Amino acid sequence: MTDLRAALADVHDGCLADLEALARIPSISSEPEHEGDVRAAIDRVAELARAAGAGSLDVVAAGGHPALIAHWPAPAGTPTVLLYAHADVQPTGPLEEWTSPPFEPTRRDGRLFGRGAADDKAGVMLHLAVLRAFGGTPPVGVVLFIEGEEEIGSPTLTRLLAEHRDALRSDVIVIADSANAAVDVPAFTTSLRGLVDVYVEVRLLERPVHSGMFGGPAGDALTVLCRLLATLHDEDGDVAIEGLHVGSSSAPDIDEAVYRADTTLIPAAQLLGCGSIVDRLWDKPAVSVLGIDAPSTAQASNVLLPRARAKVSLRIAPGDDASSAMKALTQHLESRVEWGAELSVTEGSAGDPFALETTGAVYDLARQAFGEAYGNTAVESGIGGSIPFIAEFARTYPGATVLVTGVGDPASRWHGIDESLDLSMWQKACLAEALLLQGLAATDGQRG
Repeated sequence: MTDLRAALADVHDGCLADLEALARIPSISSEPEHEGDVRAAIDRVAELARAAGAGSLDVVAAGGHPALIAHWPAPAGTPTVLLYAHADVQPTGPLEEWTSPPFEPTRRDGRLFGRGAADDKAGVMLHLAVLRAFGGTPPVGVVLFIEGEEEIGSPTLTRLLAEHRDALRSDVIVIADSANAAVDVPAFTTSLRGLVDVYVEVRLLERPVHSGMFGGPAGDALTVLCRLLATLHDEDGDVAIEGLHVGSSSAPDIDEAVYRADTTLIPAAQLLGCGSIVDRLWDKPAVSVLGIDAPSTAQASNVLLPRARAKVSLRIAPGDDASSAMKALTQHLESRVEWGAELSVTEGSAGDPFALETTGAVYDLARQAFGEAYGNTAVESGIGGSIPFIAEFARTYPGATVLVTGVGDPASRWHGIDESLDLSMWQKACLAEALLLQGLAATDGQRG
């Protein structure tokens, strides 16, 4: 049996260097000008997988960004485990707000800072570190699936699964794309909200006209849009869209002071909505305005704007479904536009919510492995974010056990300024996954 702690220590420096190199690639899947960078990131992971002993390897696509599928054959009598992560990243936001450049990974105070350092290139290199620790011959079958468009809602994943169903078939699915409760407390994510988003445009005039000469009787599109967006919440800050599912959680609540600190809310900011914080984070919908197309204040002139456009994002609770939520959001917008403005709603990405079953032999092994690696018992938690991949795979492979593990912690600032990875936690995560694969090999294919 492999001494996993020693083996991981031997490959650690090389894996960390490869993580830094991967994090230098600006693989922003939402921006067309970075399409080549997403491909470069997937190609780089393919090279690393080949060097880690992959028996077969394909870079595939189904009309969108590419993905990698690599295989390590299963020894007789052992299960096959799919290891998932994604190599695309979010946009950086204002560059001037970063302490160090987002695509120049920098180590400070035991953390690696950079866009994608945690979400989710840490997950990519976690899997590769484990494969290297086993010398390229893991004790179970492995399918490494690295996606290139998770950050835009995995829009072509359904087609990828249809086209590569057999190549991705597995008994256990490990998704390294979530967060731990703390750097020394592992978490299994057991529920995730879904996501739908739309682009909403209002049109009130044929062309811009002078605000002094015509303003008063004639309105402007930006004001109409602002009034429409204000209807998305009620007076308490709860989502006001009718027809959405609302659930509740029996989990212990999050301390408000901790939540405020992690969220970086200003002192006077009020928390939105009713109920416990975990209810509002995990089991109730949330709606946000992500962007507005309108002149900047520096470019504004004294005209009534004829058109205005916004992107609206709706997180939906477990128990809901993306199709009905998209209809509810669209109907809400269509029924509340004012002043006779023309409204256009264009559907964007969509992903279903999901709740995981956490009983059976695989979860028993996982709790043992993660407890040993972290020195603390794993906790179960919901998450307000969305990973459409999970529901898609669960539908495609209903007999597989799905395990969602953490590569971030509450201080990682996923999608935010100064995103970072705690390096000591990452080492624990690598050990935990390696111990899990070793434990699964000893089951002789007996799963549950």
